[in-house]
Amino acid sequence: MDGRGDDRVTRTAERTLEDLRARLAAESALIVAFSGGVDSALVAAVAHEVLGARALAVTAVSASLPVSERRAAAEFARRHGIAHVEVCTDELGRPEYVANRGDRCYHCKSALFDVVEPLAALSGAAVALGTNLDDLGDHRPGLRAAGERGAVAPLVDAGMGKAEVRAVSAALGLETTDKPAAACLSSRVAYGEPVTREVLARIEAAEEGLHGLGFPVCRVRSHADGTVARVELPEDELEAATRRRTEIDAVVRAAGFEFCALDLQGFRSGRMNVLLGLPRAIVR
Repeated sequence: MDGRGDDRVTRTAERTLEDLRARLAAESALIVAFSGGVDSALVAAVAHEVLGARALAVTAVSASLPVSERRAAAEFARRHGIAHVEVCTDELGRPEYVANRGDRCYHCKSALFDVVEPLAALSGAAVALGTNLDDLGDHRPGLRAAGERGAVAPLVDAGMGKAEVRAVSAALGLETTDKPAAACLSSRVAYGEPVTREVLARIEAAEEGLHGLGFPVCRVRSHADGTVARVELPEDELEAATRRRTEIDAVVRAAGFEFCALDLQGFRSGRMNVLLGLPRAIVR
């Protein structure tokens, strides 16, 4: 891209950022559901800038949140001076969540709101999610729970999709700008198979093992009641993965899986949705 192209991107990001600032300024106080991902990080950072002490980032901690993501969220908040607390959610105590039907995310978000809403009531704050425009076209039952509870989506209101989120994050110099998508660990469990602490721990250990092998973007999908791991890696890394299949098999089996399979179609966000008869998601 030439210099003029860079200038256009910068001007667009600046206008979009002003829209987001204006949207957040309309709130008297805000609690941001903060996972540490690129979307919620942007909302948390700009809310802190605009609202100061009237903005609070809240991270839901449970077995479905990788330890590495929990640490990264806390570090991001500390680095940017954002008021931040962690709360424990009980989704694994909810039979509907454990059953892992197509509406699992609805029960996950419901558990989050049950914990966050008392905090919001005490401070007179709205609850904000990091939902962006691209999310609206995906299978996300959690959005229904958010709508029922009156949560706000500042990125959607500011007209921001994932590309705009990354562009604005870059303009602000946020370290999350190029962070890969990191859905909760439960999204790796095949629909219809129960979500358990043991399976989630197995998935987390396997993915950490793959990170250690130099595959930072990966998904370990659990099938056959946690015995089969289907490994998804970016398509341009499949050839290297085939050469290193012995190492990959070793770290996955060390995590507790009996079998390791490499998905030849490569990584796609939301690939489990095909088990619900939904269209294949696109990479973001």
